[in-house]
Amino acid sequence: MPALSLELKILPLDASTLAAAADLHAHAFAASAERGWSARELQQLLASSGAHGFFAASDTRICGFVLWRVVADEAELLTIAVTPDLRRRGIASLLLQKAVTSAAEGGGNSLFLEVAEDNVAALRLYAQAGFAPIGRRSRYYRRGTGQHADAVVMRRALTELDKSGDARPSG
Repeated sequence: MPALSLELKILPLDASTLAAAADLHAHAFAASAERGWSARELQQLLASSGAHGFFAASDTRICGFVLWRVVADEAELLTIAVTPDLRRRGIASLLLQKAVTSAAEGGGNSLFLEVAEDNVAALRLYAQAGFAPIGRRSRYYRRGTGQHADAVVMRRALTELDKSGDARPSG
């Protein structure tokens, strides 16, 4: 992964950033013909019990965001998105690590996610972050083209080291 060449701030996702996050989400998933989530949908998710989010911002714009929730001792990554022209600069890895740390601090023992089977970049990101496939959801993602894609369900155990942000998955 190329080193970050941007000066980024990681801040909590809140009502003031939801419109920009929704716009980013729509652009981030446009290539796969998936519908991005609206600001209202993001607000409803963020307002739900145990939900949290961070966004990465440069001086001029939101570059990416991550949304997850912790329920009991399990955490779920709901979405992670990076603006298309800033991909492959480590932003998603940075946001994912912040979510891992926060989920562990919030009492999660495991972090789960679903990812489209054809999203090779995301599958690589998650594998490098210590996630392993544990199942599939057939035809889980509906594309705007009418096509469907299976979801790969992945899991990562959260440890005490994750709480400090010092954990580095092997492999």
